[in-house]
Amino acid sequence: MKKASVLLIITGGTISMGRKANNSLAPLSCNQVLASIPEIQDMNVNISSVAFSPLIDSSDISLDNWVSICEIIEQHYDSYDGFVVLHGTDTMSFSASVVSFMLENLAKPVIFTGSQLPVGVHRSDAKENLITSIEIAASKNEKGSSVVQEVCVFFEDQLMRGNRTTKRNAEEFDAFASFNYHNLAKSGVHIKFYPEYFWENRSKKALKVHKTLDNNIAILRLFPGINQHTVEAVLRTVGLKAVILETYGTGNAPSCKWLYRLLAEANKAGIVLLNITQCRAGSVEMGRYATSLNLKKAGVVSGYDMTVEAAVAKLMFLLGRYNDNEKIKKELNTSLRGEVTII
Repeated sequence: MKKASVLLIITGGTISMGRKANNSLAPLSCNQVLASIPEIQDMNVNISSVAFSPLIDSSDISLDNWVSICEIIEQHYDSYDGFVVLHGTDTMSFSASVVSFMLENLAKPVIFTGSQLPVGVHRSDAKENLITSIEIAASKNEKGSSVVQEVCVFFEDQLMRGNRTTKRNAEEFDAFASFNYHNLAKSGVHIKFYPEYFWENRSKKALKVHKTLDNNIAILRLFPGINQHTVEAVLRTVGLKAVILETYGTGNAPSCKWLYRLLAEANKAGIVLLNITQCRAGSVEMGRYATSLNLKKAGVVSGYDMTVEAAVAKLMFLLGRYNDNEKIKKELNTSLRGEVTII
């Protein structure tokens, strides 16, 4: 059987850092990263790499960087069986979510991974994360097709749908979780896949890469005692097109008449309002309580069980694609890449 081929896309992050002579951390070159994990050369996979220049801290990730990742995949799509993106952990869930929307009709794996400790440091989790990500990206089924055909995050021993993930811990190796969706695989002595939870590319059309994103959005996290001036300041931001409301529990908000008035005015002015819960697990159920029913009457759209990362990504994607708010609202309540469970 022909050896599978995987392209590493090195953007930066802790996984691409090494210790200098003075014990400080600094970015490594692409060759230095690979040299730090010699086991990669022994894998039965043809591995090539391309790196951002300069490498970036994931806190500095931008819309242009997301476009660059997708353009690299687009350029090399027919030459490789899978792609592994080395990325900093801080914004990995945002990047995996955005890329999942940008790559329409994806039929190959795109695996985001990184590490909590630099690749050259003792006890680093970089080696296992990278090696297993490569193995997953190279995995084929009995028909010769890629086992995984979506954008994922692999970390510690779990493969998760990228647009379902959240960074849950800043210190533990088990840094990411998919609170509202089953993991896609678990790594142990063997890699156990759970194909019943895979996202299937049913269209069978050629890959289509969307490169226009619109970041004229805001996140408004509600809290007890939030005042009218704060809400007004957010909703009256110049150029604002959409707001993500982080509400309580199953999508509830304070029973303030001024709040619903401001939201209704914003909706009437053409601002898309999306309701997601502050809870890491669970779903918005608008209308279950009177306080969420009022949000619905004000024109707020349910985000069901979307993560905030997926909500940000999906709105940027939809605003970049459509000028019709009704179309955007309909798409928000449609699972485009397996990012949401519609109740």
